[in-house]
Amino acid sequence: MEVLIRLLRYAQPWRLRIVLATLYSCLNKLFDIAPEILIGVAVDLVIKREESFVASLGFETPESQLAVLGVVTFAIWALESVFEYLYSINWRGLAQSLQHTLRMDTYNQIQHLDMAWYEDKSVGNLLTTLNDDVNQLERFLDTGANDLIQLMVSTVLIGAVFFYLDPSIAVLAVLPIPIIFVGSLYFQRSLGPRYSEVREAAGLMGATLANNISGMPTIRSFAKEDAEAERVGRLSQNYRGSNSRAIRLSSAFIPVIRIAVLAGFLFTLVLGGMKALDGTMAVGAYSVLIFLTQRLLWPFTKLGQIVDQFERAMASTRRILDLLETDYSIKDPAQPVNLQKVEGEIRFEHMDFVYGNGHQVFSDLNLTIPKNKLVALVGGTGSGKTSMIKLLLRFYDASSGRILLDGCDIRDLRLRDLRGFMSLVSQEVFLFQGTISENIAYGVEEATLEEIIESARLSEAHEFICQLPDGYDTVVGERGQKLSGGQRQRISIARAILKKTPVLILDEATSAVDNETEAAIQTSLDKVSVGRTTIVIAHRLSTIRHADIIHVLEKGQIIESGCHDELVAKNGVYANLWRIQTGMVGVGKPAL
Repeated sequence: MEVLIRLLRYAQPWRLRIVLATLYSCLNKLFDIAPEILIGVAVDLVIKREESFVASLGFETPESQLAVLGVVTFAIWALESVFEYLYSINWRGLAQSLQHTLRMDTYNQIQHLDMAWYEDKSVGNLLTTLNDDVNQLERFLDTGANDLIQLMVSTVLIGAVFFYLDPSIAVLAVLPIPIIFVGSLYFQRSLGPRYSEVREAAGLMGATLANNISGMPTIRSFAKEDAEAERVGRLSQNYRGSNSRAIRLSSAFIPVIRIAVLAGFLFTLVLGGMKALDGTMAVGAYSVLIFLTQRLLWPFTKLGQIVDQFERAMASTRRILDLLETDYSIKDPAQPVNLQKVEGEIRFEHMDFVYGNGHQVFSDLNLTIPKNKLVALVGGTGSGKTSMIKLLLRFYDASSGRILLDGCDIRDLRLRDLRGFMSLVSQEVFLFQGTISENIAYGVEEATLEEIIESARLSEAHEFICQLPDGYDTVVGERGQKLSGGQRQRISIARAILKKTPVLILDEATSAVDNETEAAIQTSLDKVSVGRTTIVIAHRLSTIRHADIIHVLEKGQIIESGCHDELVAKNGVYANLWRIQTGMVGVGKPAL
């Protein structure tokens, strides 16, 4: 019930639609039950004729009574059909609206959650939440909600008719209902954890499948197809086992309900028949009770299915709402600063940073990156180069200290504004499904073809693009899989160049290109870096040889700074790296 209450709070904007859909379901059930009552009235009419119930309304002849009964029957069936149509379009429309809003809210939430949150999450699990879990709730709202409401309405209405006609039989007829509800409560409590287990198993399997499909080249290159198939098989078997345990429990529900239905029907059949035979109950009333007994109790055979749908939906809803209610720390400030123009000076002041796993990267780091300069960051793996970029873009926040952009703390800027001032070319290039021109213009949707081509020229991508059959209209495939690594890298650089931001960040931007292309890109970068702050992270020192300032990082600290010639002359860490990369080990000694 706790999850249902949370869902109802979330669904407050649709409160009127929920009320209307519920009303239409109730009215439909009211007119759905009425024909059984009319059967009793018809039997009473045939037996009593001028003394029937209809005759007491002023219709004396049997012919006029039948005519009235026919008109009423037509009206009841017509109204039942109208309200069935109304509840159907309302519940289904509500299901579609809520499904769409839930999916979009969940997706937007995922886009805003802290990067640290993703460290323990898998893509497949998130996809399961966005697709399977949302669809599970939609399926319940499509049919299950109406079934549940109509079950309750029919129980109340038919129970009232029973007590009106014969209280003694009514007590015996409804006696199984509390037993059914108690059993339903037991099954609900037992099924809840089992369906949560099913959703978790589905998420884990989805995560593995998504990961394996993305990593298919690696799987094949290591000839691990059989091993991965076995692993997926184990996860699928685990999902199957979780489902089987839930199915065994839910399947036991209907046979139990049938026994209770049979007991109530027998009570009405035998006791009511005896009263009709000795004349203490009208035959018409007995007919109504016989027909209504089945209408009262038989729908409870669907209670197991309804409970099953409800528990599946609530297990999925819990996952969705838990995700929606996950808090995140990196947000827009309450009163953001509006920078009209950015020069591009960046300062790290007394900055400490510790990842969520406790690993400390920086301790009292101080660094100034002057505006309109090309600044390079070099160092070994884990020295903190990429972490500085993540902090600058506010993918993470510093544990203490601050980062300033033109003297303004970046935490005082809107995230959209901050990241709008910067263009990032990452070592791990991501291209979207679409054409080359769409990918280059991703950050500037209003860009003209001429601007796209010029950016491609500067990134040394134009030549290879023109050689493709469809040129700039070539579809790159999912994650750019139809292109080589170097081609994807050059398109990524073109995308950053086109954005024309005051700060350009290149994180191993030329790592996937050959030496000739690297040299050409370097020439282009020398041009595009003029008039903007450019930060380059590189392992290839030839890439940053002409940088204005080079900072050497080691264990989160800057241990050397200067231009290339100054650092080589110092004969320190940078000089040693330079000698290794140029084929010299030691001073003046060629590498073996």
